[in-house]
Amino acid sequence: MNVSGTLNVFRLLWNPRLCMPQLTVPTFNDLPLPINSNIKAVVLDKDNCFAYPKDDKVWPTYLEKWQSLKQQYPGKKLLIVSNTAGSSDDLDYEQAKKLEAVTGVSVLRHAVKKPGCKDEIMQYFVENKVANSPSEVAVVGDRLFTDIIMANSMGAYGVWIKDGVEDSTNPISKFEKSLYNYLKF
Repeated sequence: MNVSGTLNVFRLLWNPRLCMPQLTVPTFNDLPLPINSNIKAVVLDKDNCFAYPKDDKVWPTYLEKWQSLKQQYPGKKLLIVSNTAGSSDDLDYEQAKKLEAVTGVSVLRHAVKKPGCKDEIMQYFVENKVANSPSEVAVVGDRLFTDIIMANSMGAYGVWIKDGVEDSTNPISKFEKSLYNYLKF
């Protein structure tokens, strides 16, 4: 269970715009590169963003964009932050290690799930001398209630992958899309 995600959703009662991205794209392939001129570092969600849910490989259709993203943001400038791989649920960080081996990108080891791991993300980028301010970070993900709330809470640039690898049947995802359509006007 994602306690951080559940508790942070209640913040939307006071500020519904907290779940609104700065940029919305249909799929990972539609991600602009560079994301914008201020961005020095990128946080990537995994499941249904660049990989099929519960898979550790980059979705084949996205391989060319994946390589371009790695060239645009090389080394420690790119970080995978997942609520599965690298989270407190990942025993001995086996999923994180496998994902790193397959993608060539670091996976954040974090004690608190998204959206609560924003401080751990910034610590990673500061320690690796990549970014000193959240305004230099883009968070790319398919979930408004975790990825985009986290981006906005930390002062980062939120990029929402609206359609993902597959159209989600998850009722929360469907509600997120309805809420987005309501708030975007």
